[in-house]
Amino acid sequence: MTFDTKLVGKIGSMALIDKESNILDYTLIARLSSELKPGYIWITSGAAETGRLDYIKRNGTELVGEKEDVKTDYAAQGQSILMSTYREYVDSKYSLRQVLVEHQHFNDPQKREHLKAMLLRAKDQNAIPIINYNDAISTEESRRFEIQSLKDKTDKVVECVDNDETASQIACLVKAENLIILTSADGIYKDSHDPSTLISEISGKDIYEVLDNITECENYCNGASRAGANGAKAKLEYIKDAVKIGTKVIIASAKCSLHDLLSGKAKATRIGVR
Repeated sequence: MTFDTKLVGKIGSMALIDKESNILDYTLIARLSSELKPGYIWITSGAAETGRLDYIKRNGTELVGEKEDVKTDYAAQGQSILMSTYREYVDSKYSLRQVLVEHQHFNDPQKREHLKAMLLRAKDQNAIPIINYNDAISTEESRRFEIQSLKDKTDKVVECVDNDETASQIACLVKAENLIILTSADGIYKDSHDPSTLISEISGKDIYEVLDNITECENYCNGASRAGANGAKAKLEYIKDAVKIGTKVIIASAKCSLHDLLSGKAKATRIGVR
């Protein structure tokens, strides 16, 4: 099977935060950034949470107002911090390109092809795309209206309500060999309270059996790491599209290096055809 991109990776909001200090985990970002290179596409969550922590640091209090307005303001503040942090730690010989996406970039054929071409050009131009959902200008109300309008016309609609979905759709778009989703956990568990129940592999003799086994494992998943997150069950549902095209999926802790995950040295949940 031929792939156009080596790796699409994604890191979640809570995995980016040093919970003890309540700031970005700069050591983690530095380590991961040092591994990014052309041919890799990186999806980063965390703009709103980073903006929130930065606002509190500078003002001593949280923003007050409508939930959507507060999220917009935090995300706009956090985006610049995230990008400047990645820029600081990614090898200086590589270019970085910020890409903010919304659902229409996947549901409109022309925009989808434009996005795909830009992402695929990056490798030959010595550049690394850093992608995030455009929370700063996309309100929940407008998004729901637009999504419903699309659902009235077609069965297959990409919503991008979560960056796990965004990551899977990007992997499909650029035909990625590997999709790594980094979280605050080591992978998918049969019992989230018992680390010994880590599911190290979800596989099958063909795509259909793998998809059936993914659905079975969804029954073990409950809860999420933060308010607004969709949790492990949603991760498994979102990655099905990537699995269908033959992408190998790895769900693992952000404490692991990309090299160790790709080489099989680090523990994780690995998903794909045997």
